[in-house]
Amino acid sequence: MAQVEYKDLLDAGVHFGHLTRKWDPHMAPYIFMEKNGIHIIDLNKTLSCIDQAEAAIKQIVRSGRKIMFVATKKQAQEIVTEEAKRLKMPYVTERWLGGMLTNFGTIRKSLKKLQSLEKMLKDETTINNIAKRERLMLSREKEKLEKVLGGVADLTRLPAALFVIDVKREHIAVSEAKRLGIPVFAICDTNSNPDLVDFPIPGNDDAYKSISLITLAIGKAIEEGLMERKQDKDDQRMADEEEAKRQVDQGGEEDTVEAPSAVVEDSDEE
Repeated sequence: MAQVEYKDLLDAGVHFGHLTRKWDPHMAPYIFMEKNGIHIIDLNKTLSCIDQAEAAIKQIVRSGRKIMFVATKKQAQEIVTEEAKRLKMPYVTERWLGGMLTNFGTIRKSLKKLQSLEKMLKDETTINNIAKRERLMLSREKEKLEKVLGGVADLTRLPAALFVIDVKREHIAVSEAKRLGIPVFAICDTNSNPDLVDFPIPGNDDAYKSISLITLAIGKAIEEGLMERKQDKDDQRMADEEEAKRQVDQGGEEDTVEAPSAVVEDSDEE
């Protein structure tokens, strides 16, 4: 696994927290010191938390399940969207719809509607038979749904875990996941409550460099989990093929053993 080093965290400004007056006391174990009215995060704790998160997330992905990325703040949207698309994982970067997890059935209905709109707008016969104004309304509706649900369009069941940027901002997503027992991995700044998530990663959740570094580290762990899953499948297939071949060979040996006895019997009769 590609190891994130202390210097990388330092260079990305992961250690910069919020103003001391904005802190959450639950973050005390992860705070190293106070400097110029700002809390400084203990990067040794951050490194340890990243390692734990990577190991856990890799196991989830290796078992064939999905990790949902959640980041609606502007500075996180681009990097999170790119990484989630690269890994073919679901993501929410525009707006978290209330009930996206707890009322997943309704969300699936909206996804089906999006798919039917896409199909309708691609069908030339249908397009030619409807008025221009109606076509424009359908296009706008599709764009609206795509903006909010585009990242989860391929999601057929609930994700196995959430990776969240900014616990305070995404509190609805975190509470929904908690209610359903879905583990949450999250970057927790000094104004957040790390107790709300299963795998907190203490760090700056406002700076682009900090978000990017931690998101890419998690992405790397997911990628390795996917590779290990592929390897497991290949190994299993080879084992199955070898077993089938062995059984065929055994069957052939039994046939050859029976043949001489038949010859001996014939010679006795003579």
